[in-house]
Formats: sequence, structure tokens, C-alpha cells
Amino acid sequence: RGQAAAAVERLDGVTRERFLRDIYPRRKPVVLTGLELGTCTTKWTVDYLSQAEGSKEVKIHVSAVPQMDFLSKNFVYRTLPFDVFVRRAAEVKHKEYFLTEDEKYYLRSVGEDVRKDIADIRKQFPILAEDVHVPEYFEKEQFFSSVFRISSAGLQLWTHYDVMDNFLIQVTGKKRVVLYSPRDAPYLYLSGTKSEVLDVDNPDLEKYPLFVKAKRYQCVLEAGDVLFIPALWFHNVISEEFGVALNVFWKHLPAESYDKTDTYGNKDPMAASRAIQILDRALKTLEELPEEYRDFYARRMVLRIQEKAYRNGYG
Repeated sequence: RGQAAAAVERLDGVTRERFLRDIYPRRKPVVLTGLELGTCTTKWTVDYLSQAEGSKEVKIHVSAVPQMDFLSKNFVYRTLPFDVFVRRAAEVKHKEYFLTEDEKYYLRSVGEDVRKDIADIRKQFPILAEDVHVPEYFEKEQFFSSVFRISSAGLQLWTHYDVMDNFLIQVTGKKRVVLYSPRDAPYLYLSGTKSEVLDVDNPDLEKYPLFVKAKRYQCVLEAGDVLFIPALWFHNVISEEFGVALNVFWKHLPAESYDKTDTYGNKDPMAASRAIQILDRALKTLEELPEEYRDFYARRMVLRIQEKAYRNGYG
């Protein structure tokens, strides 16, 4: 359905200098291969993982269907000891389960206090953190969070964007990632940071007719691959196998641009939130006019926004 996907470029052995000089300024996703990631790529078996961090409790998403939907919340949150969770996530059929015997599991690590603390593998999983060498392609003070993730085979995460640049480091297992440019936001039927189009492979085109206009980029991440996802690029992730990954987010805008209450890296920058509030007030003001006038002035506003704020020659 729709158009063929463009392959995300794969580059081997990219140095920090080359990344910052040639790749980073282009603001396009790229898969970096052959980077030194530490012993995690060979060490992190199911047995090792479950022994390393033992039985500390983790909060996980449990879903009866492979396609997780954050808008309708078709999953439940449950708590399990980490070792039990890892073994269950690695199974296809479960003897013990919450919803169904083939339910899917997903862990996205969070800070101690979700409202105040960011995810940082060094704090939440200190033993595992020692096995990982994160590519330091940004300055230390730009670091925002390192999110440890474990997914059952077949699990698909909803399409969304983040407001910070990040590396998705695939430590074990295999993932397919579908991406869309920020420029294609008008075709993705957004609700906040998330797209309503869940099934990007077989979209409901009666419900989402414009979706065909969104240009699809795609890559498959094997163990040891690192995907650079620039801020605002939409991504949809399917775990083709049970797998472990680490996302590292960093701030590339001045620190004060970001919302201080953001612990996930997906709240719009402060100026963007203010602009949207002002726009909402302007639209409310237009309601004072009869429909014919409202339509006319709304179109003029759109033209003005395009003229003043759209980028030229982009993507």
C-alpha cells in the first residue's frame, strides 16, 4: 500500500569528527555500523540479564495484541521482578500471564520519580551500564537521558516524534524502524506527539486518505547497529525478535529552550508551546466573525504562516 520505502543510509565505522562534520548537519536519519559499544552485544543473553540485575521490580507495558496504541491505551501497566520479566519477554507462549498466553511485554526504563527524574541506565541498571560504551558524539553537558528498553518479539510501538536528537542503540535482537520526515506531519494525523495511523503497513486509507503522501524511510537494525534519529523525525518500531536496546537523548538546542518538567524528552520546546497557545487564542477570536469571513481570514492566516515560518529547500 502506498509508495515504496526509501532505505535509510548505512555507514560503517563513522568517527565522531565525521559524524559532526558531514552527517549531523544534514538532519536525516542514518544507521551507524561497526561502532565500539562495549561487551553488551555479546554478554546480554537472557540468562546474564536476569542474573545481573536480579529481582528488582520493574514497571512494564503488557499488551494482548502486538500493535500497541498509546492513544486508546490498549495495554496495561504491571509490575514484575526484572529476572521474571526478562524470561517472560523472551518467550512466545507464557505459562504465567496477565492477559493472554501470547501477550507482549515492553519495558521502557524510567527515573525513580517519573515526574521529576529522567531515565539513566547508570542509575536504574548500574551493573548493565558497565557493559555499555555509548558513542560520545555529543558533549557531556548535552546528555539528557539513557533509556533502557526490552521488547517481546513482534511488538510494535506507535508512531511518534521526540523533541531531542537521539541514538537508538540496538544491543541484541533485530528491529525494523519506519521513519517519516517532520515535513510530512500534515499527512500523519497527529494527536499531540503521536500519529493516529497505527498500522503503517496496511493503513486504513478511507479513514486516513492523506497518509499515502507521507514519504516512508525504513531500516532494519541488527545487533550492534546504532540509528541516529534527529529531533522531530517520526518513528515506528517493530521488534522482529526479542531484543534489548538503549536510547540516548541529548539536547542540541540551548538548555533553556526545553520544558523543565519534561522527563521523557517529548514535550514541545517552550517557545513552540507558547506559539500554539497564542494560535488557539487567535482561532477563538475568529469565531466572532460570520462563517464566510472566518473562512477568508483563516486562509490568510495560513498563507502568512507559510510565508513567514516555513523553511525553503528542505528534505
